[in-house]
Amino acid sequence: MGRSTRKRRTPLATKAIAASAALALGGGGLIWANFYASAHEKNQSWGGNQTKAETAQVATISCPDVGQKLTEVPGQARGEVDGELGNLDRQITDAYQRLATTRDAQARDASFVQNSILQPLQERRKVILDRIKLEVTRAGGTAPSDLDALANCTAAAAQNAGGQQQGGGQAGEGQQGGGQQQGGGQQQGGGQQQGNGGQQGGGQAGGAIGGQAGNGPVAADFVDITKVGRNVAAKPRKSWGASKGTFTTRCGVNANKNHNTDNVIVAPGVNNGAHHLHDYVGNQKINAFASNDTFLQGGTSCQNGDDLSAYYWPVVRVQDGSQDFDQNADGGGKEGNVGKILVPRQAEIKYVGSPRGKVTAMPQFLRIITGDAKTTTNGLANANAHWSCTGFESKVQLTEQYPICPQGSKVVRTFAFQSCWDGQNTDSANHRTHVAFADANGNCGNGFKAIPQLTMRLVYDIKPPTLENGQVKNAYAVDGFPEQLHKAATDHDDFINITKGNLANRIANCLNRGQNCR
Repeated sequence: MGRSTRKRRTPLATKAIAASAALALGGGGLIWANFYASAHEKNQSWGGNQTKAETAQVATISCPDVGQKLTEVPGQARGEVDGELGNLDRQITDAYQRLATTRDAQARDASFVQNSILQPLQERRKVILDRIKLEVTRAGGTAPSDLDALANCTAAAAQNAGGQQQGGGQAGEGQQGGGQQQGGGQQQGGGQQQGNGGQQGGGQAGGAIGGQAGNGPVAADFVDITKVGRNVAAKPRKSWGASKGTFTTRCGVNANKNHNTDNVIVAPGVNNGAHHLHDYVGNQKINAFASNDTFLQGGTSCQNGDDLSAYYWPVVRVQDGSQDFDQNADGGGKEGNVGKILVPRQAEIKYVGSPRGKVTAMPQFLRIITGDAKTTTNGLANANAHWSCTGFESKVQLTEQYPICPQGSKVVRTFAFQSCWDGQNTDSANHRTHVAFADANGNCGNGFKAIPQLTMRLVYDIKPPTLENGQVKNAYAVDGFPEQLHKAATDHDDFINITKGNLANRIANCLNRGQNCR
């Protein structure tokens, strides 16, 4: 389906704030620090000096992810709804500015945050949610009956900062469908694995969130991979009619530094809609204002000139005290994404077949997001991060922690996209329900069709972080929304299928014939 390229309302540019103060951002929440007194001390969590507040109180505000709730939006209303979702992001940015400029008032009045920031934020969110309902119903759709409940945002104390709040917010907020799981599906501590750091909420000693920008990662986000037991399940057995071939496309590692902080899938027409920096390979002209009408004009970094698909993912940075080109930019240092950007040593993009039968060619302009950038808010229902090390990939894959690799081994980041398609839509209102994962045996359910499964393997040469006195030195982490605290589980990958020269059918035919093609 087409996307409008007109410029919609964009979030306000955030102001530069000291690195020790946390930052606000869209959809999921925000972090702040109140500084009642200043004291300078050495903080070696990232290998350099950092000013720390002696009596800083750090907390998070968690706002429900409205976009994940909107599973049924008529096509003609999606452009306006996307714009309103961008307005929700802007409101949270505005609330952060209020937090950052009212520290004295917060220190004098314990109810100031609730009365002067949380309550007005809820009221402004309610106005936007009402507009979303109006736009959906005007287009002939039905808005979720509990959409109003998503206006509420809740605060967490310092000891819980960085962890998922039990229940995801206030009772009755109706956050099902936003990626959260019932019945204990969420884990305290931001989805960290137990037994590695032993810190509830993912905080450093004393409640500080840590990290070069004050928003993670922390020691508990890392684990020595040599101490993790085998956890990789066996692959489904291939049936007689399986599509056993592979198709590899070589598109480079983004050595030409094609970056931006947009996301044309989730936030079309919104500058800095991702609030973090992406690497792009394949199509070279993807930004917030690209569309089906312009995709074919983008050129490609792929060796196969018929592959104009967009492959993009959050950059990885090493937090060693250094800064990169975007240290003062939206989506970069202004939003807690700091450190040196790492270029992958390898980027392997491969399409594989179905173990149960033949695959159908991907439709032109199919959009797929795998993983969830907001797992710290939404829970792990849509998490699909895979972290490992060379030499360990067939034995250990991590979702909730980053690996510390042994000498001579490199960090490996893997994605396996959804491989079942509803046969009709190239996108959906929440960008998820038009595609699905196969079951444990490789079968697609509910009338979905098997399509070539996109897999990506990114290899990084990273000096192993060190853990000292409960802190991590020279940490690495993916870019993300600041309130997500750079957790490993927030890793995600984005794809738009754009081909010419009948390439989509050639890929499917190669897999179905059992060939290995390039």
